[in-house]
Amino acid sequence: MGKLALAAKITHVPSMYLSELPGRHQGCRDAAIAGHREIGRRCRELGVDTIVVFDVHWLVNAGYHINCYERFRGVYTSNELPHFIKDMPYEYPGNPALGRLIAEHANAAGVHTRAHEVASLDLEYGTLVPMRYMNADQHFKVVSVAAWCAWHALEDSRRFGAAVVEAIEHSDCTVAIFASGSLSHRFNDNGSPEEAIFRISDPYFEQVDQRVVELWRRGDFETFCAMLPTYAVSCHGEGGMHDTAMLLGALGWDRYRGRVEVITDYFPSSGTGQINAIFPLPQR
Repeated sequence: MGKLALAAKITHVPSMYLSELPGRHQGCRDAAIAGHREIGRRCRELGVDTIVVFDVHWLVNAGYHINCYERFRGVYTSNELPHFIKDMPYEYPGNPALGRLIAEHANAAGVHTRAHEVASLDLEYGTLVPMRYMNADQHFKVVSVAAWCAWHALEDSRRFGAAVVEAIEHSDCTVAIFASGSLSHRFNDNGSPEEAIFRISDPYFEQVDQRVVELWRRGDFETFCAMLPTYAVSCHGEGGMHDTAMLLGALGWDRYRGRVEVITDYFPSSGTGQINAIFPLPQR
C-alpha cells in the first residue's frame, strides 16, 4: 500500500536559474534554492520515491492531464522568459504506473482525466525548476500534472486532489505532492526597472499574501478555502490557483487543520508573491 509522505507549496521563479549564472543577479535566489534543497532532503529522509508536481505552467483548456512518460529528457528554454531560462538540460525518470492510476481514480470520481505517455510532451518549468534543485541525481521519479486550468472550476481541482491521494494509497509508491505556483501573480508592468525583480507589483497583493500565510501558519483553512476563489481572482493567482486547490483537496480542504511550516520566507519576485512551505499531513 502506498502513502503520501510530504506535501508542499513551492516557488518555481525562473530567477532561481538566473541566480546560478555569473552576472548582476548571481546568488539573488539562494534562499529559494536552499528551500528546495531542504524539501528534497526531507523527501529522502521520508523514503519518497516519486514526486507529483501540480504545475501551473502547463496550460490546458479542457479536462485534466497527467504527464507520466517513462523518462523525461531534453534541453529547455522558456518561451515566456528566454533571458532567464535558456538551454537548461534535464533528465528525470517518470512513473507511468502511478500516472495511470491517478487518472483512473480521478475518472472514477467524475473528474475527466487523461494520462499521457508521449515522448514529445515536454515538461514545463513549474516542474523543471524545482526538480533541478531537489532531484539533480534523478533520485525521484516525476509525474507532472497540468494545473493552469484555464476554464475549470476550483471545486473540480479539489476533487482531483482528493483522487490523487486515493490513487497513491492504492499504489506501491511513497509520494510527495507539490503545488508549484505563486501566491499573488500580478507581474510588474513592461518597462519596469531591472531592480523591480525584487518588488511586489502592488502593496495590496503583498498584504493579502501575508494574511494568507498567517492563516496557513495558524491552520485556519476553513477561512482560507472560503476566500480562495476571490483571492485567486483579485490577486491574479497563478494558473487560477488550481495547484493550491489540488493540494488542499488532497489534504482535506476546509477540514484540514495543519499548521504550515514556512521553509523559505515570503518574497516578492518580478511583481509576484512567492514562498516555500510544507503542509503537515493530516492523520488518516
